[in-house]
Amino acid sequence: MEVTAGVGGQEAMLFTSEIFDMYQRYAAYKKWKFEILEYFPSEIGGLRHAVASIAGIEAYKYMKFEGGVHRVQRVPKTEKQGRIHTSTMTVAILPQPSEMKLKINPKDLRIETKRASGAGGQHVNTTDSAVRIVHIPTGVASECQQERSQIRNKEKAMQMLCAKLYNIKLEEETKKRNSVRKIQIGTKGRSEKIRTYNFPQDRITDHRISRSVHHVESFMLGEEMLDEMIQTLKEYADYESLMEIISENEK
Repeated sequence: MEVTAGVGGQEAMLFTSEIFDMYQRYAAYKKWKFEILEYFPSEIGGLRHAVASIAGIEAYKYMKFEGGVHRVQRVPKTEKQGRIHTSTMTVAILPQPSEMKLKINPKDLRIETKRASGAGGQHVNTTDSAVRIVHIPTGVASECQQERSQIRNKEKAMQMLCAKLYNIKLEEETKKRNSVRKIQIGTKGRSEKIRTYNFPQDRITDHRISRSVHHVESFMLGEEMLDEMIQTLKEYADYESLMEIISENEK
């Protein structure tokens, strides 16, 4: 989880700090492990930017609904005239890449043997010791002719192929995570808001499901009220994906 202060100067940083604390309490409420990885505070007790790792049962399934722009409307502590200000902060939720076990189907491999070429004395050109392995679905290939034995060359070529495929998979995973992050972070403007915390009216509105609840302070304790809101979002998302499947099947 990454939190970043948006529009609104010191007030936005104070709000960012409060939201970060809310999620830390929520993790404790859900019995998840919460570990702070980066924390950049501001001068008056606010927070510019922070990153935390959250681990536990279904942590991502719940927390993914918190990604987006959160907006606060209230009279800042620094405001002398009593005017209501609007500030924003952004939350990005990224799934940690799971242990990417590389499963290679032997049927996807084409193994070629050939005479080794190059220096190496008489032995080099007499046996088919050089090995080239092609991964058919991706076209990725590796070859080895370092060893005298075909078996050793095959092992080494296989190791190299696995490393290449692993890197490709890792890059894809990273790209996916980066695009998830772009969608959530948007431009950090006031417009792409997912939720507004209105202190003067003691009301929280989630704009994705047009649902409002009262008691901002209780909500920000990060316990039952936040959990109920996330549960509702989760049910709504499940319903939406079900509708998508149904409409796909009707085509």
